[in-house]
Amino acid sequence: MDKKPATPPGVLIRDLVSGQRIQISFMWNAQQCRELLPPCPINKASIHYASNLRAEIKRKVTDGSFIYAEYFPESPKAKKPSKQSALMEEMLQKQLELYEKQVANGKMSPATFRGYAKSITGERMREWHGHKLTDVTPSALREWISDMDCTSKAIRNMLIPLRSVMEDALNDGLIESNPFERIALVKLIRQTSKASDYVISPFTHTEREAILGACRPDERPTFQFWFNTGLRPGELQALDWKHIDWDKATARIVQNQVAGVIKAPKTAAGIREVDLNADAMEALRIQRSISQLKGDRVWLNPSTLEPWATDAQVRKNAWLPIMKRSGIPYRNPYQIRHTYASTLLTAGANPWYVAQQLGHEDVEMVFRTYGKFIREDFQKPKASLKAVK
Repeated sequence: MDKKPATPPGVLIRDLVSGQRIQISFMWNAQQCRELLPPCPINKASIHYASNLRAEIKRKVTDGSFIYAEYFPESPKAKKPSKQSALMEEMLQKQLELYEKQVANGKMSPATFRGYAKSITGERMREWHGHKLTDVTPSALREWISDMDCTSKAIRNMLIPLRSVMEDALNDGLIESNPFERIALVKLIRQTSKASDYVISPFTHTEREAILGACRPDERPTFQFWFNTGLRPGELQALDWKHIDWDKATARIVQNQVAGVIKAPKTAAGIREVDLNADAMEALRIQRSISQLKGDRVWLNPSTLEPWATDAQVRKNAWLPIMKRSGIPYRNPYQIRHTYASTLLTAGANPWYVAQQLGHEDVEMVFRTYGKFIREDFQKPKASLKAVK
């Protein structure tokens, strides 16, 4: 028998009863496929053709455009319904149902679910309805993201459920590759997102005094403490008396409240000890007579003497009336946190220390968000520089 000619990877010459045939192999739907090509003379030209055909099929499998029946209409695989016919709206609905189960199991907060549900059912995501999973190619994804015309944060939030859909589809063998892995997502978002219209506008010392002066006696401790600790709203609401160390003058932040649900902070950096200055300690001493005998929570709704349930409740029931009485132009209560950070930095506090007090994972956000408040000798941080209190 003549020696078989050499073949490239994925191309094999099979000896059959009817004669020699060229066979190519490739991956499709997470399975190894082997298909015989029509009978032909076995020579360099036919082997080269088989290698090019295999390369073409692999490219189409990767970009999601491969249709089995167009290449091998007699193959049993071509006659079976393709997994790749799954429609995007079906996959998005399954993702929404998964999130609903996570809320029911306590694995996801209702507030987070509402954000994901808004993304999945919104107008932008509906642009994928009627498309197959394989239509979500890297180029289509880049075009869709580029046309969003919203802030980088809004884009990232929109992409979370879509990325989960594509990751699950890849794990289930419904697609050959995840399109998100083939785009420079960070760069794309930076180039196409629009600037946020949210403005960081800390309160001046005079404005802080006016706000605190407009508080009723049962309201003032809350906002005096908040101005002097810069806690996130949910961290303030979730603070328990057992987390106050009176001897060390610190508050241990180990939980956060989101839409009425108490949970751990999102990151390890969120778990921290916040130093309490004299004003913060004074606020706590006054608050003891108001809330310490009424339960675990430090800060209560003065109108009901019940724990605050949501950020919106704090804003509507306390902050809005106080701001109106103070005569200060309205800014949302998150500006209290910005005021705390900017005040420390303006006074010369080490940015690394401020980042730790705020619960940031690193100092980058402090420099990016509060750069104009940072003293010049900290503008070019050195690796050897240590945080000081």
